[in-house]
Amino acid sequence: MLKSFIAGILATIAVALVGGYLLLRSGVIPANADATPGPIETWAAKTSLHATLNSEAPKGANPVAPTDANLVAGVDLYARHCVICHGTAKGDASASAVAKGLYPKPPQLATDGVEDDPEGVSFWKIKHGIRWTAMPSWKGTLNDQQIWTLAQFLKHMDKLPPAAKAAWEKVTD
Repeated sequence: MLKSFIAGILATIAVALVGGYLLLRSGVIPANADATPGPIETWAAKTSLHATLNSEAPKGANPVAPTDANLVAGVDLYARHCVICHGTAKGDASASAVAKGLYPKPPQLATDGVEDDPEGVSFWKIKHGIRWTAMPSWKGTLNDQQIWTLAQFLKHMDKLPPAAKAAWEKVTD
C-alpha cells in the first residue's frame, strides 16, 4: 500500500516535470519583453522577492542621516545611476524610451514612489538588484555608504527640504 502511494507521488511529480518541460519547449510560455506576465510567473516572482526581502534586507536604522547635504548627494547619485529607468521628479511623464521598453516596466519613482518602503528594503534592492527584471545589482559600482544615501533620498523624495527639492527638480533624463 505504501509503495503504491509513493509510486503514485513520484509518477505525479515526473508527469508534472515532463509537462512543464514540454510547455517551455513548445513556446507557449512567452519569453518576449513586451508580453504580459502570466499569473504563475507574477506570483512566483513576487513571492520569491518578498521572502528574500523579509529574510535578507537590513532591519536597522539607516546609518546615513537625512541631512540636506546627504539628501542632495542622494539626488546626485540618483541622477547619475537611476534616472534612465526610474525617471525624474516629473514621474510618469519623464519615462525614458529605455524604461518604456523594459519588462517588467520599472516604476517611475516620483509617481510610484517607494517612500513607504523600509530603507533596508531599498538598500537591498539597490545593492543586489532583482532577478527577472532589469534592476541591476549596484554593489560593484556603488559602496554601501552611497547605497544608503540613495535609500535615504528615496525614503524622503516626497518631502524634501528646499535645497534637496531644488536639486531633485533640476534632474533631467
